[in-house]
Amino acid sequence: MQTQKVIDHIVSWLKDYATKANVKGYVIGVSGGVDSGVVSTLCAMTGLEVLLLEMPIRQKEDQVNRAQDHIADLKKKFPNVEGKTINLTPVFESFEDVVHDHVEGRWSNNLALANTRSRFRMLNLYYFGQLHGLLVCGTGNKVEDFGIGFYTKYGDGGVDVSPIADLYKTEIYKLAKALNLIESIQNAIPTDGLWDAERTDEDQIGATYPELEKIQKEYGIKVAEDYEGRDKEVFLIFDRMHKAAKHKINPIPVCDIPEEWREG
Repeated sequence: MQTQKVIDHIVSWLKDYATKANVKGYVIGVSGGVDSGVVSTLCAMTGLEVLLLEMPIRQKEDQVNRAQDHIADLKKKFPNVEGKTINLTPVFESFEDVVHDHVEGRWSNNLALANTRSRFRMLNLYYFGQLHGLLVCGTGNKVEDFGIGFYTKYGDGGVDVSPIADLYKTEIYKLAKALNLIESIQNAIPTDGLWDAERTDEDQIGATYPELEKIQKEYGIKVAEDYEGRDKEVFLIFDRMHKAAKHKINPIPVCDIPEEWREG
């Protein structure tokens, strides 16, 4: 990959888009992971106004530390960057207290509740975006957004622009190195940070990003019978998740009304 050309292209794209949209810049949620680390740095490089929000909800200490260290690092490097920590734990726990329709004994496995964390963060990003005239910048990569749909609908999937959604995770790590992100971000194990217990992306998906990328590049060309061993296992994981995520990946369906019914 021609890393510097990719970096320059994304920065130019972000700057041009914001200028044409007549906004001041971007607001980004910073999680302590490599995707948000790369995206926030690329936004900072535009020279436009950039607001970085760290939004912990019962977050692990290492995630909080990485996010705060990254924000501090960018603020030192770029005068156009501001950062805030908005603790959403009380908001989430207040909601948690009034929700009673979960399955008793399976509270820690409540995916709907986990996704609520992501949706609270989306609300927060749009609040500050509207307040300051900023667009919400997404941090999803190609496997998450268009492969297996590993994101929350109207949560981290609720954004205005997606600058790295055409890049695979392995490519994003190359950008992180080229951009000289802090070591803890470059070495961070991917996790969505939506659970009280530590659950990495690999734990939840059952495959690594390099394994998934191999399948995605061939998906639609090869079928399960073309693979064997571990590759076949990963194909089946990818195929199952991709089909289940169609409602997220495809545009929202619209019920068309025949024109002749509109007459009279």
